[in-house]
Amino acid sequence: MDFGLDGKTALVTGGAGRIGSVDCEILAQEGAEVVVLDVDEDSAENVAEGIRDDGGEAFAVKCDLTDREDVEDTVADVRDETGGVDVLVNNAAMVDARDQMKDFDDEIWDRDIEVNLTGTYNITREIFPEMCERGWGRVVNMSSMAGTHGGFGQASYSSTKAAMVGFGKTLALEGAQHGVTSNIIAPNIVVGALADMDIEQLEQMDEYFARIAKATPMRKLGTEEDVANLIAYLSSEQANYVTGQVVGVTGGIDLFSF
Repeated sequence: MDFGLDGKTALVTGGAGRIGSVDCEILAQEGAEVVVLDVDEDSAENVAEGIRDDGGEAFAVKCDLTDREDVEDTVADVRDETGGVDVLVNNAAMVDARDQMKDFDDEIWDRDIEVNLTGTYNITREIFPEMCERGWGRVVNMSSMAGTHGGFGQASYSSTKAAMVGFGKTLALEGAQHGVTSNIIAPNIVVGALADMDIEQLEQMDEYFARIAKATPMRKLGTEEDVANLIAYLSSEQANYVTGQVVGVTGGIDLFSF
């Protein structure tokens, strides 16, 4: 299926990361010019170079999403280079918080709010109004099962990911009459290198991942491509009537089962 992304510019925050890099690759395969935005410039350039080597269009941009002046300048540069962003994938986030509330680090809380939530606001604030003015746009916001169901030892991460739901739905309401959609993805654990392992193999490698696979009706973990393919669809012309939705990529783990 042709998702109609030829001639569109897609910007992926955290584009050098494990999931973000695959998002970039799939969007490029669908014909989009991809802006690989990350605070790690060298890794972002590696992703962009790989896309170009495969025949796609991509360039890397270094940006600190927590620095509003940097975000404003970066978006202006991207606008000059591309004419404007058509697809914004809000993927960047910190996900290493692991302490229960009694031991939670105030600095980790503040950092995660600043990066995961305020950073998302900063870049969206620069791009979303222009989408509305042009009459076309797609925003895909990365939440998580931790955002919809909570996460043990993940107070800051789960809180910011829950906020992504309200943020994404608000954008959907504001963009609806301007041809701009906004949707939210809430994945289960996606670790492509482990997705083909059976539970016994996972138990030998990582008990945490094995426990998640056991609780998933499909009895396996997902892949980064599972997320990226959904992003490509939500970014497409075909998804023009889909907005304000929280879509799980979960293998059914959020289902009630006996």
